[in-house]
Amino acid sequence: MRTRRGVCYPKVINNSRVVGGEHMSRRKRSKLLPEVTDLFDCLPDDLVLSILTKLTSSAANPADFANVLITCKRLNGLGHHSLVLAKASQKMLAVKAQNWSESAHRFLKQCADTGNVEACYTLGMIRFYCLQNRGSGASLMAKAAICSHAPSLYSLAVIQFNGSGGSKNDKDLRAGVALCARAAFLGHIDALRELGHCLQDGYGVKQNIAEGRRFLVQANARELAAVLSMTPSALTSGGWLTWNPLPHHRHVAGTGCPLLSDFGCNVPAPEAHPANRFLTEWFCSKGGVPGSGLRLCSHAGCGRPETRRHEFRRCSVCGTVNYCSRACQALDWKMRHKAECTPVERWIDEDGENDGNGNGEIGFDNGNDDQNMVES
Repeated sequence: MRTRRGVCYPKVINNSRVVGGEHMSRRKRSKLLPEVTDLFDCLPDDLVLSILTKLTSSAANPADFANVLITCKRLNGLGHHSLVLAKASQKMLAVKAQNWSESAHRFLKQCADTGNVEACYTLGMIRFYCLQNRGSGASLMAKAAICSHAPSLYSLAVIQFNGSGGSKNDKDLRAGVALCARAAFLGHIDALRELGHCLQDGYGVKQNIAEGRRFLVQANARELAAVLSMTPSALTSGGWLTWNPLPHHRHVAGTGCPLLSDFGCNVPAPEAHPANRFLTEWFCSKGGVPGSGLRLCSHAGCGRPETRRHEFRRCSVCGTVNYCSRACQALDWKMRHKAECTPVERWIDEDGENDGNGNGEIGFDNGNDDQNMVES
């Protein structure tokens, strides 16, 4: 159509004007636009697995990982991949006793099957001491120990020293010393201290006081270094970084240096392993009694129970505390018990038998103010 001046009107096709000879309706244009999709679905599985692996290795608690699994089906499926579970950190596997269930057991088992040493150790401790499945628990800890997992090596050493899960005749002191030495070689502080006392006392190994002293000093040095590696705010928050802030803490006479003490430096108690915290919570929920006539280790950060009557060694001075190992005795002595220990001439056990003759197999003899222990 032309105007009077000869100008043509633009053609109208489906209510859209032609510009430069090209036309496209709004309806057709909307059909040709690319559809908006979820970019997460475009990521390859390998990349998502890598991200999940980083998450599990750095998670601060199990909830961090659980929140990811419930996000979508894809993350839930990839989150249970063996590559992801094999890298799960100690904190991510920190199951609480109050939250223990069959699903938690199944998850730890799944992580252990992937070769995760922390899962093997945690589930092994739970099965051995809490569920009383001795064989399976010891096997899981042995699986982790083969991979040079120091806490597993030390726990197996404690089992050998005490004959846990069997009779008193099942003790194997040499095997306990060998396992303890391997854990000490890997830098485990409790193993270093345990081995030092074994060498000083000649317990399961030929007596060598000088070598035992060297291991004790090394344990003290590692203990102090672990605390000094904390954040600066934690170091300056209190006045604990002194040689003798508390009068009841023991030091070697004449030296004044806690590095030479049998019981370590005046530093805050080390954080307990999640497996030990689980044991403590588990038996506290049962009234603090693992069974009829059985006792818990008196060191608050241990949680190990007796598997038979009179398995643990008892303080021969007061008779009110008992320990699964020399390392637990040393930690509890400097942290708590020395201020509470009251000498008595004789004390009676639960059966009314005198158990305080001080002539047991085990004894610490490191000074007049030291704590001696006898076997119940």
